[in-house]
Amino acid sequence: MTQTLPTYLKHHFLIAMPHMEDPRFAHSVIYLCEHNEEGAMGLVINRPSGLNLGDVLEQTSPELSVPLEVGGRTVFNGGPVQSERGFVLHRGPGQWESSLDLGPLQLTTSRDILVDMSRGQGPSESFVALGYAGWEAGQLERELVDNVWLSCPADYQILFEVDAEQRLEAAARSLGIDLNLLTSQAGHA
Repeated sequence: MTQTLPTYLKHHFLIAMPHMEDPRFAHSVIYLCEHNEEGAMGLVINRPSGLNLGDVLEQTSPELSVPLEVGGRTVFNGGPVQSERGFVLHRGPGQWESSLDLGPLQLTTSRDILVDMSRGQGPSESFVALGYAGWEAGQLERELVDNVWLSCPADYQILFEVDAEQRLEAAARSLGIDLNLLTSQAGHA
């Protein structure tokens, strides 16, 4: 018997199956920033928080004058873990105090990126969230075996250009799947 190496899904979307019972993730699509033997971390990309970037900047940097085109940008509920902490997933050049290079994207958690964004000096493409979704070692793999999630390579057009309410269907369509045709009953073939 040959041993197979685990398949990790960094830079993939997780698409919640219709039978997802956890209300924190039902009807969600998640961008996986990291997935390895220690666990996984991602951001829910289709759940607006009800806040905009101006609201966040008003609380973190009240001295800033924020242009409407920046301040009106949607801030998302990235997940239930550390929901008071901000995450900016972005493309483009730029170096901020606390940025993690993910390869095709960067993940920044420091306030300096928000200040630069308010001044029109931030990244050209960005996604802002409060909180993240996390899995301990082996947890996501078990959920995948249990058919809780579909996965597909991340499409950055969906992340940065598609309206939030259309991201779930767009991600599923990238797999050739219409979620409306799937049953809400879990099962195994």
